[in-house]
Amino acid sequence: MSKPLYKKIIDDLLNAIETGQLPENAQLPTEKELSQTYNVSRITSKRALTELESQGLIYRIQGKGSYVQKQKAKKKKVSRILFLIPFVNDLSLGNFNEGLAPITSEHHYEVIMSSAEFLINKQAADIIEDFDGMIYYAHNTEDFLDTLFELSIQQFPVIILDKKIHDLPYPTVQSDNFSGGAMATNYLAAQGHQRIAYIFGEPTLPQSVRQRYLGYIHATKEQHLSFHTTLTDKQAFVDADVMAYLNENAITGVVCENDLVAISLMNQAKRANIDIPIQLSVIGFDNIQAASLIDPALTTIAQDFKGMGKLAGTMLIEWIENHVIPADQQVPVKQIIRNSTKEN
Repeated sequence: MSKPLYKKIIDDLLNAIETGQLPENAQLPTEKELSQTYNVSRITSKRALTELESQGLIYRIQGKGSYVQKQKAKKKKVSRILFLIPFVNDLSLGNFNEGLAPITSEHHYEVIMSSAEFLINKQAADIIEDFDGMIYYAHNTEDFLDTLFELSIQQFPVIILDKKIHDLPYPTVQSDNFSGGAMATNYLAAQGHQRIAYIFGEPTLPQSVRQRYLGYIHATKEQHLSFHTTLTDKQAFVDADVMAYLNENAITGVVCENDLVAISLMNQAKRANIDIPIQLSVIGFDNIQAASLIDPALTTIAQDFKGMGKLAGTMLIEWIENHVIPADQQVPVKQIIRNSTKEN
């Protein structure tokens, strides 16, 4: 069905206004001129002008003609970033927001923080409509792949924290977990420990934990140590018969998957009357707040959560504003020596 002639006039005039061919307060063609241009009756051209006037797009001055109305400035959409972490109150996660908040505030972005469950009832279109970009802490690299993939198709800016999702084209900000695992093991070896175990939290190993474990293995080989934990050691888990595992293998030093695992192991050791660090040296990973509060205070490998948050925010804003997709970034870790380790 063909478009009514007066609609054709309206569309052409609207286009001229939007493109600046007819700027604010510019005079529009008269009814007579429009009639001649479009080969229509004066009634048709008048109808087009009357509708534009009713929409507040033009104004008329009696005896002079019609003019482009000054347009009200559109209310600027609030710039918003969605920040998703596995669990909002997860004690094993550091404070990324300490580094993220200043950079987003400086660039006038509002950050909405939620758990990853936010994605359960959300379509990709909903996220694109409500947010300019997203920072996503990948607890499991298989979670929400459908939504994340659809967002990638729409070229929606997303920065992944902690783990690389190899199936998606998103840049990642992660700690140098491999170096951290090696650093902890080398430190214990330098303290004279020859039998150093690696203790896991769960049978399913996240990518970050695998990297820490491989760093541990690398160091045991470099240091020519007489023992190392294998992935088939079913007792090398904090919820298994871990104390028997340590005793049976004459372990004097332990590298733990993270600080929570280390703290749990230390509590089990105390109940078994094993003195830390006299009989067993323990190193954690993350440097969560509790690491410095436990007795003895936990030696650990510190992730730079603040630096990671700042870097992720900077990368995302650069992507949003300049349409430049950033590259993966690896953030260095450092060792924090406290009282849970000593020379063997």
